[in-house]
Formats: sequence, structure tokens, C-alpha cells
Amino acid sequence: MKDLSLSPLDIGIIIVYIVGIIIYGLKKAKRKDSEEYFLAGRNMTWPIVGISLFAANIGSSTLIGLASDAYKTNVAVYNYEWMAAVVLVFFAVFFLPFYLKSKVYTMPEFLERRYDSRSRYYFSFITVLGNVVIDTAAGLYAGNLILKLIFPEVNSTVIIILLALAAAAYTIPGGLSSVVHTEVIQAMILVIGSTILTYYAFSAVGGWSGLIHGLHAQIDAGKLHTSTKEIFSLVKSSKDPLMPWTGLVFGVPLLGFYFWANNQFMVQRVLSAKDLNHGRWGALFAGLLKLPVIFIMVLPGVIAIVLYSNMDISSLHYYTVNDATGARMLCTHLSQCPNLTYPVLIYSLLPKGVLGLVIAGLLAAMSSSVSATLNSASTLITMDFVHKIKPGLTSKQLVRVGQIATVILVVIAALWAPQIDRFGSLFQYLQMVLGLIAPPVVAVFLLGLFWKRGNANGAFVSLITGLAIAIFVFLSEIYGWSDTINNIHFLNKAPLLLLICMGVHVGVSLATGKPSAEKVENMTWSKKIFREETAELKGLPWYKNYRYLSIILLLLTAAIVFWFR
Repeated sequence: MKDLSLSPLDIGIIIVYIVGIIIYGLKKAKRKDSEEYFLAGRNMTWPIVGISLFAANIGSSTLIGLASDAYKTNVAVYNYEWMAAVVLVFFAVFFLPFYLKSKVYTMPEFLERRYDSRSRYYFSFITVLGNVVIDTAAGLYAGNLILKLIFPEVNSTVIIILLALAAAAYTIPGGLSSVVHTEVIQAMILVIGSTILTYYAFSAVGGWSGLIHGLHAQIDAGKLHTSTKEIFSLVKSSKDPLMPWTGLVFGVPLLGFYFWANNQFMVQRVLSAKDLNHGRWGALFAGLLKLPVIFIMVLPGVIAIVLYSNMDISSLHYYTVNDATGARMLCTHLSQCPNLTYPVLIYSLLPKGVLGLVIAGLLAAMSSSVSATLNSASTLITMDFVHKIKPGLTSKQLVRVGQIATVILVVIAALWAPQIDRFGSLFQYLQMVLGLIAPPVVAVFLLGLFWKRGNANGAFVSLITGLAIAIFVFLSEIYGWSDTINNIHFLNKAPLLLLICMGVHVGVSLATGKPSAEKVENMTWSKKIFREETAELKGLPWYKNYRYLSIILLLLTAAIVFWFR
């Protein structure tokens, strides 16, 4: 590999970015009252909402995770990306109207209005926990992967702490407005940087024909036990160890539904929309932005198979945990440390100056993801716990509580981030943990919106049941309690857990009393709502009618899936 030292130009670009984005974020700060701090005054237009959703989702952990899994599993990892477009259409049609009309700050608050406070507190706790140990910690871990290769002598903990402080620098003072406005800039840098990397990757491999030829050579040499058709296929067999078709059909949509329709740090961006139309257009725009990800973020990982299968990366001095012994070992090949695929790509291919821009983009993605989760988690702590305990606090006092909560969450995430090294693939870690957290929550949201008979007891018992099963499954994975359970793919476990939770919810609800009219009347879907909306949409031109836009988005998604079927 070429020298990893950064040129003065690279360093200058990174410094200008970090300083500039913090200053810009602070200038966009809104902290006059709790609504401005936590929801940016509910005044965001659709382009800002859409780009913010995209940028918050495509963080550095996702960038590194997509390239890593593309190196290991090829383009099948893109299933998580295109499925987002489908889920966002469902979200815009059915869930978003209820979220915006109810004027809630948080998703747990919505559950309280539909069920009771028990469901609210459970979901708040689970969401805060997930935001810290999954999203924030993973973002810091990914940022550490990039900077550790430049500064191998600096302790990872020190790097993680510095990254956390940089992300928190504008999140704590400015709230969601700072987060959203900086995300627009960061998304531009991110897309430009990823596109440049893709160009250099294809140039290095000799274009599309060179990639195909290189893969054939790997297959003929016995280094790849597959075919080029399988490498570029999104749909795998039911026995596939990484993404069986059953998991694609049932598991991936479930995880996507939780992430895009129930997850506080994503939905919070749509709650900041100025009205329902802007919220819907923004959600659909985010779905559109997800489609090119296969070309600029996934395919470079496949190209790495051809470029780096024989490369000795021991000079990077990167250590990982040996799965068999638990001891630290030096990574000598990407197959041992696939999480290094993206860093190896950028350091090997990009010229000086451009490298600084891409590293700045990765830091942008990291800070975007971390700031998003910090803000949403502090919102939950403030509005779902502190405000309930001390309802007399003023808006300014609530803002101060949110800032203090952010500091505490930064510390916890920074302490947990180094532990992710023990879980293998970063993207698999993210999806596996999400697969255990999501099903109980998705069950109560779906039944709450579409089944009027569902009551508070059914919701709470199903949540607790799902949590107990999830804990058992997680511990079984660690300690090997049950081979039968452990051998079920996590994408198949998630829908099974969903069915169990829905069954418990239905059974307990039917065995107990009906919910009150106020819990059902304005919180469940009905045909009347659809008819009234149809009448309202007649006055809009087709390009402003979200239904036509949804159909166009679904057709574009279907075209890409068909191409890589």
C-alpha cells in the first residue's frame, strides 16, 4: 500500500471542514424554546427533510458497513437500501399523517396516546439504549477506523472521545436545527466523495469489463466459490448464510419499518416538517436518494475483491479479535478485517487533496449520524422522562436538561464504541441487534394503527414478552445455550418474534377490556380518512400529489431490483 501520511492539502481540507461545519451549525442554532430546540420549530421544507433523512441514515458506519458487506457478501447488502424506498412509501401513506396531526415530540409519546404510559416508557428506554449502543457508538467506531489508520500511535479511545466532542460541539448548543442544517452540507460532501471514490475504483479495475474479468479470474483460480451472476444478484437462496430470500421478504422490511417509521432519530426529521405535504415529499425524496447507493457505496466493495484479495495490509497495524481464541491479532488480509475495506479503498486509490475531501466526507457522515442520535435520545430523556417527573419546568429549562442529557450520552457511547470490535462485521452488528429490538415495537405500532380492538394491556404484555425473548436469544448467541435458535438466521428470527408479539398482543387484548374511544377515534386508520384525503388531493397538480410520486418511486425501485435480480 502507498504511504498513508496526509498531505498539507488533505489536512487543510479536513480542518476547514471541521471548523466550518461547527460554525455553520452554531449559526443555525435554535434554542429559544423546546419546540425549536427539539423539532427545529416544525418549519423544515421537503428538500431539507429528505436530505436530512438520507444523511442521518448514510453515516460513516453505513458507508464502512456497506463496503465491508459488499466485499464479503457482494451486492446483496443493497437490499437494505432499496427496501427503504418501499418502506418510506408505506410510512408516508399510513403513519406520517397521524404523527404530524397529533403534534407529538416523540414516537413513545404517540404510543402513550394510543395505549398508555407503560408503552411510552418502555419504548423510550429501548430507543435511548439503541441510539447510544447501536447508532452513536457505531458512528464513533467507524470514525475511529478512518483516523486510526492515519494516526496508528494514537489510542482508539482518545480518537473516539475527540470525535464525540466534535459532533457534540454543535448538537448541544443548537439542537435539531443545527443538526438538520449541517446535514444538508454533509450530505453533499458525502455524495461527492463517494462518487469520486467510485470513479477511481472503476478506473483502477479497468471499468465494468475489467471488474467482470477480474472476478472470473478469481473464480477460475478457486479464490471465489461462486459465480458472477451470484455476485451481482440481490435474491439469494433460502440457505444463504448472509441474506436468505426468506429474510429479504420478511426480515428486511420489518427492520426497515422500525428504522424509518418508528425510530425516533429518523422520524424526528419528518416531525420537523412545516406541514404534511412537505413531510411526505421529504420522506419520498429520501427514498429516491437511497437508490443510487448501489453504484457509489456498494460496488466499490465488490471492486475491492479484485483489487485487494492478495494485498498484505499488515502495514496498517490494525488489530482485531480472534473469534476462536478471543485474543488480539494483527490483520494481514481484508478477509480477516472486512471493516477495513472502505479505508483501504480510499487510502489506496485517491490522490492527495481528494483523499482529504473524502475523509472530510466520512467525518461529515459520522458527525451527522452521531449528532442525530444524540439529539433524538436527549429529546426522549427530556420529554418522556424529565418533563413527566417535573411538568413545571419552563421551555428554557427543558432545553438545558436536553443539553445535559446529550453530554451524558456522549460519554456512554464513547465508552461502548471500542467494544464493537468484538462483533465482526459492523453492518451485521447493526442489523443483528436491530433485529432483536425492532419486532415488539413494530407489532404494537402496526396493531395500534390498524386494529381498533388492541388495548394498553395487550401492547405492554407483548412488549415485555418480546424483550424477554430478545434477551434470551442474544445471550444464547453469546453462550451457546441453544443450537436450534442460534442456527436460525437473524433475518428469519425477526419476523418469527414479530408473529409471537402480535399473537400475545391480540390474545391479551381480547381477554381484557376494549380501549376507550379517545384512544381509538383519532389514532387508528379508517377508509374515511382515505376518502377525505382523496378529495383534498384533487386540487393538486400530479407532481405535488404524493400518491403519483409514490408510484414513480416504486417503479424506479422495481427497475433497479429487476436489473440486479
